[in-house]
Amino acid sequence: MNGRNAKRPAEPANGERLADWADGRLGIYTLAKTQMRKVFPDHWSFMLGEICLYSFLILILTGVYLTLFFEPSGVEVVYNGSYEPLNGIVMTRAYESTLDISFDVRGGLLIRQIHHWAALVFVAGMLVHMMRVFFTGAFRKPRELNWLFGWTLLFLGIITGLTGYSLPDDLLSGTGIRFAQGALLSVPVVGTYLSFFLFGGEFPGHDIIARLFPVHVLLLPGIMLGLVVAHLILVFYHKHTQYPGPGRDQKSVVGMPFMPVYMAKAGGFFFLVFGVLSMMGALATINPVWAFGPYRPDLVTTGAQPDWYLGFSEGLIRVMPGWEINAWGHTLELGVFIPFSLFPLILLAIGVYPFVEAWITGDKREHHILDRPRNVPTRTALGVSWLSLYAVLLIGGGNDIVATHLHLSINAITWFVRIAFFLVPILAFVVTKRICLGLQRRDRDKVLHGRESGTIKRLAHGEYVEVHEPLSQAQRFTLTQHDQDPPYDVGPLVDANGVERKVGPTRRLRARLAHAMYGQNAHIPKPTAQEYRELTSSDDHH
Repeated sequence: MNGRNAKRPAEPANGERLADWADGRLGIYTLAKTQMRKVFPDHWSFMLGEICLYSFLILILTGVYLTLFFEPSGVEVVYNGSYEPLNGIVMTRAYESTLDISFDVRGGLLIRQIHHWAALVFVAGMLVHMMRVFFTGAFRKPRELNWLFGWTLLFLGIITGLTGYSLPDDLLSGTGIRFAQGALLSVPVVGTYLSFFLFGGEFPGHDIIARLFPVHVLLLPGIMLGLVVAHLILVFYHKHTQYPGPGRDQKSVVGMPFMPVYMAKAGGFFFLVFGVLSMMGALATINPVWAFGPYRPDLVTTGAQPDWYLGFSEGLIRVMPGWEINAWGHTLELGVFIPFSLFPLILLAIGVYPFVEAWITGDKREHHILDRPRNVPTRTALGVSWLSLYAVLLIGGGNDIVATHLHLSINAITWFVRIAFFLVPILAFVVTKRICLGLQRRDRDKVLHGRESGTIKRLAHGEYVEVHEPLSQAQRFTLTQHDQDPPYDVGPLVDANGVERKVGPTRRLRARLAHAMYGQNAHIPKPTAQEYRELTSSDDHH
């Protein structure tokens, strides 16, 4: 072919040149090729984590807007602004700027309320998401570290909510700060020093707001942002967990690719969450600081309640008897210090649970198939027990509200919570475990006999029976895919030669816990293939 007539290659478009330039320096194409087509399973419960992520992003966006107008100062001023009922009242500059945001800044009240609602949804979403992970066993190897990231995010979210809730310096938030200061003072030996360091002297001091502000807007969000990024990286690095079903095993994932299907759904879901939070912020009033007035140490609001995620800790302190010890000129407030210590200890038990369960079972395998909660009744019962304990203490944290609204004695409510603190979790554990075992029996019967059809058939000898529809092979596989491994056992204590084996107390404890949690009483044996063939081949199978 003549060189003059040869067609010259077309020049690449600007976007293509930019992509080639970036790929040559960052290797984006290779990364995108391996990760953008990553498969994600589809289930509604997986969207709980997305609600947490999107609420966190909305918190950052609205928080940046509020930071532009809020002044974290404890300097006292005389208010003379748009809200006339408070004109002439002495207040801190922090409270005054909060009023200015609510009444004078365009869209300020809407952004404030979206920010507060997003904080509540964020913590609630994290709690529900972690419960989904807990009940389905998604925290097992190799995701123990990701569980710790999520647990730390929940703990930091609670602390961040407390610091943000306290910044406006209204009467309600000041009462909460007073509560926290009293809990700090109960710490033996160093409690007074901690309080003086935090408040800059005697309560309420002039430094607390200025110190809480950078913690709330910089330190805690920065740590949480890093944990969120690490959490998402590990979600990508590990295969996504999935529920039992045909074609799903420890090596394959059934679902849709990240690009474009999952990204399109995720983008739409973000705007859905943003829209719902915006509607809540526009229609539902929350934290009306102008109705409470500025904080004064000699006043307290009627029915002062913290946000729901702190009701657990306040309930512990409200229902605890007022025990104290006086010795050598010092007072130890056990009535405050014990519940103040229990709150982080209970949360710590949740954080280390994956490692405790792995130690009890001795299971070192990777798990990418989720458990159905009914198939692990002991773990499910433990989770329900914790939630029931949380609900009981939430009632204790609002005992005055419950008393006034239901016309009950506050002493009766307090004693009910004290007794229920010990009894309700035990009852919840027993009932939940029995329900799980009952559901296992039902699954076993469905696999062997099929599903009840509601059709009544008369046999030749006059007996009436209900016709059962056999399950499909996929349904039978789903109901029997879970493992039922024997629990850890120390083996015989005497060897073949009659010599007693030395078994340490740690191994004995581990064996007892394993048999209690995963022994014969913890599951119903699932049907075998031989049982199914024998039953379906018999003449009396209907």
